[in-house]
Order: sequence, then C-alpha cells, then structure tokens
Amino acid sequence: MIRRLLMAAVLLVAFGSGLTWLYRGELATWLFERGALRALSTDVIAELPHGLHLFVCGAGAPLPDPVRSGPCLAVIAGERLFVVDAGSGGARNLQAAGVSPGRIEALFLTHFHSDHIDGLGEMAMLRWTGGGHATPLPVHAPPGVERVVDGFNRAYGQDFYYRVAHHGRDVVPPSGAGAEAVTFPMPGRGEPRVVFEEDGVRVTAFSVSHHPVEPAVGYRFDFGGRSLVISGDTTRDEGLLAMAKDVDLLAHEALAPHLVAVLERAARATGQDGLAKLLFDIPDYHTTPVEAAEVAAAAGARALLLYHIVPQLPLPGLETAFLKGVGSAYSGPVTLSRDGTLVSLPTGTDRIEVGKLP
Repeated sequence: MIRRLLMAAVLLVAFGSGLTWLYRGELATWLFERGALRALSTDVIAELPHGLHLFVCGAGAPLPDPVRSGPCLAVIAGERLFVVDAGSGGARNLQAAGVSPGRIEALFLTHFHSDHIDGLGEMAMLRWTGGGHATPLPVHAPPGVERVVDGFNRAYGQDFYYRVAHHGRDVVPPSGAGAEAVTFPMPGRGEPRVVFEEDGVRVTAFSVSHHPVEPAVGYRFDFGGRSLVISGDTTRDEGLLAMAKDVDLLAHEALAPHLVAVLERAARATGQDGLAKLLFDIPDYHTTPVEAAEVAAAAGARALLLYHIVPQLPLPGLETAFLKGVGSAYSGPVTLSRDGTLVSLPTGTDRIEVGKLP
C-alpha cells in the first residue's frame, strides 16, 4: 500500500512537472498581462503622501556599478516631477519604478561633465513619446547649456523624424521633440538665484566649487514648508553650507579617497598609467563622506543622503568602509543611496521617511 502511494506521488509530481513545462509559457504570458495592467493603471506619485520627495534615479558616477547608475535625482513636489542631472540609466530607472518620464516638467543640470548629461537625449525622447508633449523638455542651467542641448537635438534629429512618420503627429507632436535650453545667469559666490518659481515650488541655484569645471551649481528645492538641497559635484563649499542651513534633507555627493587609492595602485601595478593619473586627480574636486557629514552637521541639516558614490562598492563590507568616520561627524540619519532610494518629506509634519516608491 505504501509503495503504491509513493509511486502515485512520483507519477503525480512527474505529471505536474510536465504540465508546468507545457504550459509555463501560457502562465508567464498571463502573469505578464496582469502585471502590465497593474503597472499602467497605477500612479505611484499619487500614492505618495503630499509633500516633497527625492527619488534617486541614479546614485553613481562614471565607474560601472550594478546598483548605482549615472547621477540622476528626481524631485517630486506634490504631484509635479522635476529631475536634476540626466546620468546614463536615469530615465529607465524612473520607468522601472513606475514613473513615466512623460511627467517630467523640467530638467536642471548642475554642470556639463559627461556623466551628468549622457542620458539627456534618452530622457528627452522618453518624455516626448511617453507624454505626447507639444513643447520640448526645458533644460535649466547656466550658460553653456545651449551647446549641450543643441548637440543632443542634432544627434537625435533623424530619430525625431522616424517617430513622427511611424506614430503620427497626434501621438508625437513634432513641436515637442527634443529639449530646449533655459539659461540662467551663473550665480555669484554667496549670491544664490531663484531660477524657477511656480505654484508653491521654488528652485534656487547656487555656485559650488568644482574647478576646473565651470559653471557648476547646486540646487535647493522648497515646497509645502519642506526643503532639500542637492550639492552637485563640489569640494566642501561654504556657499553650499549656507544654502543647507536648517534644511530637511541634504543630498551630497561623496568620494572615498582611500578606496579610490586602491584602484589607483592597481592601475599602476598593471601598467595603466593613464588610468592611474585619472584616479589620482579626481579626489581633489570632490567631497569625502566625512566632509559631507561635517557640512550636514554645521548646517543643521535634519538628514543626509549621499549620492554620486565613488568608487563602486561591489563587495560586502565596502559600504561600511565608505562610511568610516561619518557617524562621528554627524549625528543625524545618513542614507548611502542606491538606485531607487526614496526620501519623503510629507507636508504638515517634520517626518523624514526613507524607502522605495510604492
């Protein structure tokens, strides 16, 4: 009796496995259809508490990192979406989180280093095709942005034609293709400049120290009584510290020199002197994690998020090494960001919530 039961169980498992193999394509298609309906019917921004939110669509820098794409920070104010910098992968990370690039109202660039602009063409394209916009993506930045925007528009010019020819003018209005430069005068040292103000959203640009890269700015966003500051690439900067005074959230770039030095030594040991020189040079125009923590402490920032993480941190324990000394410099909450990190600042409260999009 027991042997017959065991044999029946084996046959049932084998039969079930066969059915699974036979129908797994159909099952996967059904699940895919259900998932697509759910994804396209969900408004993740509307599900957030009313307030100011920072979504990290790119936490990294030029060095390849599987969990940190090129620098890209999305700011959600109420139900409005703005983006600061367009690093590679940023637009796709927005899509992966359920946020359509078609909702982007404006892009703000901190400077024109390649890792901060190399995803601009894709972001503008996905905004156009995903939102059916009749006007191009506004790209706000100091002088020089005109050349950047013109270059991407020229590079994508033939694709603009293909999209209209294939999908039609009603779906992709030709007037909305590409990007449009919105230039503001470079703020003087200690002289921040309001560069966008509309319906309770105020964006203030301020100069930072990233020599020889000029212009270079950071941004402060204010909405609903909550505030956040984005450093852009910079060394420790007193002007930035002033702008971050009593801010709810300081998003600051960070580079760990002792870890970059490991890569430099490896490059020299393998005869890659050019790479070694690049690695030797980069710490002098960035901020260390401890310095960023010191800025947060001196400014009285209520929370610190580190982004533009250099170098990549592929091994367990490296994040701990990256943050060495940060806790001693700053007693507030610190987030070492990855792609997908979300910090929420709901209006009417003093809460700071770290998580992911719904």
